Amino acid sequence: MNTAAKKGVLLVNLGTPDAPSRGAVYRYLKEFLLDGRVIDVNPVLRNILVRGIIAPFRSGASAKLYQELWTEDGSPLKIFGEVLRDKLKEKMGDTHEIVLAMRYQEPSIAAGIAELMKEQVTEIIVVPLFPQYASATTGSVHQEVMRILSKEQIIPSLKFINSYPTHPKLIEAFVARAQQYDIADYDHILFSYHGLPKRQLRKADTCNHCFQVENCCETWSISNQHCYSAQCYATTHAIAAALNLDKNHYSVCFQSRLGRDPWLEPYTSDVLKQRRELGDNKILVFCPAFVADCLETTIEISVEYAEEFEEMGGEHLQLVEGLNDHPLWIDTVEALIHEA
Repeated sequence: MNTAAKKGVLLVNLGTPDAPSRGAVYRYLKEFLLDGRVIDVNPVLRNILVRGIIAPFRSGASAKLYQELWTEDGSPLKIFGEVLRDKLKEKMGDTHEIVLAMRYQEPSIAAGIAELMKEQVTEIIVVPLFPQYASATTGSVHQEVMRILSKEQIIPSLKFINSYPTHPKLIEAFVARAQQYDIADYDHILFSYHGLPKRQLRKADTCNHCFQVENCCETWSISNQHCYSAQCYATTHAIAAALNLDKNHYSVCFQSRLGRDPWLEPYTSDVLKQRRELGDNKILVFCPAFVADCLETTIEISVEYAEEFEEMGGEHLQLVEGLNDHPLWIDTVEALIHEA
């Protein structure tokens, strides 16, 4: 056997439209929302909702937001993914073949796997770029990888990274981002995570633990080790401890609701209102579910929530930028690959 054979690494983020146009956003929303792990309802109802209501009606408004987000080089999420891939290639040399894929749209997981198979890699390490596990993100990535590889005659060894919400290097990277700001200058700090319907957490609960007691997610344990919300709190507590934050100086909240079903609470908009009523004028916001800045951070937090807070009479809301191309984030992913 050739001892110089490479290991394969498949970096996977959620995805992005190919362009900030209504048509491209429609295609992206349709593929994304038709995933049964994202909208986990009856397939017939899901098709009606997505094809008949959500994608047609949301694509126009979302396209305008993507136009605000877009840069000369394209979508920031994809750009930072390419930088991560290239930096890892530089650091890891000829021992690893590293490709970037998106769960939805391009570059696809199928294309990424085909590239790795062409290089005759000895194994594939799948690295979802989501620190906290959720069925709708990491679970969907893993399912798609298995679906594609199930068609192959030769299936290489596979290693799936499930989650890394408190990985020391990840926390170090978030802390480094925060230290660009004078934290003492802010009245309160929000840790805002992408929300999920509560039913999805209940479906994933195998220990009859979910929402059985008040604040059940605030302690990460064996019973809720794979719970998205519990992992979000674990990430928050780890960052807060590293920054020596008093527990009264920060809050956890959830953004990006879709539909009328109950989602994880408290909602970011509600917490902002509460903090303003308590007299807070300056708010600093982390988004530790997102490793790269995207629509949910650059636009939803930095523009929409910032305007909302100022309309309430607040002075300033500041986003802590994502890990993006920070050297400590590159080191984090390198460590995850080696540990796998």
